[in-house]
Amino acid sequence: MEKQPIMSYPNPNYGAANYGYPPAAAAGAPAMFAPPAAEGPSAPPASMFDSMPGYEGTIAGGGGGYLPPPMPSQPVPQPQPGPEQPHWNIPSISEDTARDAFALYVSSKCCYSSAPVKDGTITNMEAFNTYRYRLETFTESRSTEWSHEPYHGQPVDAYVQTPPGPWDIQAKSPSFFMDSKEIIKVPCTSSLKNCHVCMGMGRRPCTQCVGVGNKVCWVCNGSGFRHGDDRCNHCNGRGRENCNHCHGQGSRQCDTCHGKQQLLVYIKLTVKWTNNCDNYVVEQSSGLKVDNLSKVSGKELFRDSQYMVYPVVGFPDPAVVQAAQRLVNEHQAKYSQTSRILQQRQTIELIPVTKVTYSWKGKSHIYFVYGNEFKVNADDYPATCCCTVM
Repeated sequence: MEKQPIMSYPNPNYGAANYGYPPAAAAGAPAMFAPPAAEGPSAPPASMFDSMPGYEGTIAGGGGGYLPPPMPSQPVPQPQPGPEQPHWNIPSISEDTARDAFALYVSSKCCYSSAPVKDGTITNMEAFNTYRYRLETFTESRSTEWSHEPYHGQPVDAYVQTPPGPWDIQAKSPSFFMDSKEIIKVPCTSSLKNCHVCMGMGRRPCTQCVGVGNKVCWVCNGSGFRHGDDRCNHCNGRGRENCNHCHGQGSRQCDTCHGKQQLLVYIKLTVKWTNNCDNYVVEQSSGLKVDNLSKVSGKELFRDSQYMVYPVVGFPDPAVVQAAQRLVNEHQAKYSQTSRILQQRQTIELIPVTKVTYSWKGKSHIYFVYGNEFKVNADDYPATCCCTVM
C-alpha cells in the first residue's frame, strides 16, 4: 500500500500524534520538514467596507483626514477689546533675596566654591521689563476611519437609517484649555463580515511549527538517536516533538477575531480637543538669554478669555501689541480650517529679571535672578573648580 504524504496544514481538531509521522530511526533518514504555512492577509480588503452616506472618503487604518467643521447656523459672537491695562511698576527684589537665591544656586553645583557667595560684595542691582505674551486657542477636531473588532453579539445597525454626520454626533467636551480625546462608534455603520485574516476559520497556522503541530527534536537534531545506536529518549526516536506554541494542534486562535470567525466592521470617529499655545517674549537688554525664561513664571498683568479674542490694544510696550496682532491672526487662519475654535485666551506676564553685579577678589562679575521662582543664571561664575584631592 502506498504511504500517504504528511499533511502540511493539519485539521486543528487533531494533535500531532494523529498524523502518523514515521519514526526517524525506522526510516533511517532525517525528519521531514513541512513547508511554511500560508499567512492570511493582514490588511482588510476594500470590499470589506460598505459605502456609507456622508463618509465616502473614509479609509481603514490611516483615517480619512481631519474633517472641516460645518458653517455655524447662528452668527458667531464678535471679539471685544479687553479691559484697559493699569500701570504696573517693575517688581524689585532685595539684596538679601538676591544673595539667598545665589547661595541656593551655588549649593546645587557640586564643583562650585561658595567663596564668591560668602565674600563677594554686591555693587549694583538693575531690574528689567520682560513681558511674555501667550495666546491659547482651544480647538475641537474630528476624523474618521474604518475599524473592526471581534464579534460577540454587538448590535448590527448598518442601513437601519442614514448615519449622522461626523459633526452631528454628540461628544463630551472637557474643560476649556485641557487636551483630551474621545473615540465614538458612529451609529448606523456597523456590519458583520468574515474575518479577513483567518478567512472565517477562527484559527491560523502556527508560525512556530509552520502548521504541522511538531518540530525537529532539539536533543537529537531530528536524527532519532543521541549517541551511536542509542535511541533519543526525548522524542522516543521520532526525531520530532510536539510544538509547545500550539500544543501540537498545528494552529492557533486568530488574534484578529479572537476565534469568533466574524468581525464587527464600523466607522470610528475620533474627537480631539487640543490647546494650541504660542508664546512671545519681548527681548530685553539685560543680557539674559530668552530661552531661560521659558522655565519660569511671572506676574500676570492681563487676562482675556472669550470665544475669539480681540488683539491687545493700548499696552505700553508696542512689541507686545504687534505680537498679539500677529498671533491672533495666525491662530484664527490656521485652526479654523481643520477644526472648530471653542475658546481663546490671551495673557501678559511680567517676568522679573534682576541683573546683579558683584565684586570678588578685585574683579567684577554678574548673575541674574529671574522669575517668580528666583532662578539664577551665572555663566561666568569665577570659582567652578573647588574639588581637590587631599
